[in-house]
Amino acid sequence: MNALSAAPKPGIAPAIGTVELAGIAKRYPNGTLAVNGIDLRIEGGTYCCLLGPSGCGKTTLLRMIAGHENPTDGEIRIDGMNVVGQSPRGRGTAMMFQSYALFPHLTVRDNVAFSLRVRGVARDARIAEADRVIEQVQLGALAERLPGQLSGGQQQRVALARAIITKPRVLLLDEPLSALDEFLRLQMRAELKDMQKSLGITFIHVTHTQLEAVAVADQVVVMAHGSVRQSADARGIYAEPHSAYVARFMGGQNVLVGRVEAFAAGTLTLSGAGGRTFLLRVRENEAKAGDTVTFAVRRDHILLMRAAMDGVAPPNCVTGSIRAIEYQGTFVKVTLAAGAATGGEFVAYLEEGGYFKTPFMVGETVACSWSADDAQVVAAD
Repeated sequence: MNALSAAPKPGIAPAIGTVELAGIAKRYPNGTLAVNGIDLRIEGGTYCCLLGPSGCGKTTLLRMIAGHENPTDGEIRIDGMNVVGQSPRGRGTAMMFQSYALFPHLTVRDNVAFSLRVRGVARDARIAEADRVIEQVQLGALAERLPGQLSGGQQQRVALARAIITKPRVLLLDEPLSALDEFLRLQMRAELKDMQKSLGITFIHVTHTQLEAVAVADQVVVMAHGSVRQSADARGIYAEPHSAYVARFMGGQNVLVGRVEAFAAGTLTLSGAGGRTFLLRVRENEAKAGDTVTFAVRRDHILLMRAAMDGVAPPNCVTGSIRAIEYQGTFVKVTLAAGAATGGEFVAYLEEGGYFKTPFMVGETVACSWSADDAQVVAAD
């Protein structure tokens, strides 16, 4: 888990909207621990995604940053100031809800202007500002429509405009794309990213969808059971998971286990179930003979061979029968029933063009192999 990152260098002011969580915990009266002592830093002006399965604590964490719930313990600092106990307005945050929560009887213009109306801004001023923001989200021609006359994507833009009109330092988005169809979801996630860059404010976006997170975020925070398992940029989370949990959850890696037999010339030799041998390139050997090591192998770096080998399998080779084949457009997902060596299954992502030159069949016995450079040690669950 990434703790608070280093403080800014002397003489360099942090970007507006920097969020720091220090020991944040949330325990409900029934004893449920929803968030468990999280330390995290989100730099100002970045797009951060809180990612994890249902019940991992990500929405509770978002609501505490927003000011809709108070933590049981810890501090929430925005631009260096502890905001625990302050109202959402006082802490400079705005929240875009999953349901959009638009007023059905108000026009787009009046929905967007509503928060300024609550703050007592004069009508002419708030309408002028609402029109400016509506143009910013490209809805100027629809300003007089009611929410029921808009598409899902248009409603989302109205909700976004209503959130940003208050000029928050931090915009919080609770699964903003979950109500959209796949085509619109792809379009809107690109628009959210562009909007964040043009506004220059911090976005914190909750999602349970891995590809959504890696597509939009500068920083991805993977959560489980109320804690942070890893915080990194999108490529770091996907390609360099620190733990077996993150590797499995992100879906791009196979996780295997072996026992240390030897270490020489930067290569770790492991023995696995069924007499298999695994080789890993490592910078230094932190394990001793007999230790159990967990490692991950990228699914798109797997070579699939048509026939299983006779006799003793070479290093970094897993055999099994094909259980499923799924065409994914740019690649083909091949799932093997591979037994105890892999925890039950092993998955390869094969380039689409090469696969269809010599396609496989469900039920075939095949061998998967990979380079020692394509495996990395990860922490066990």
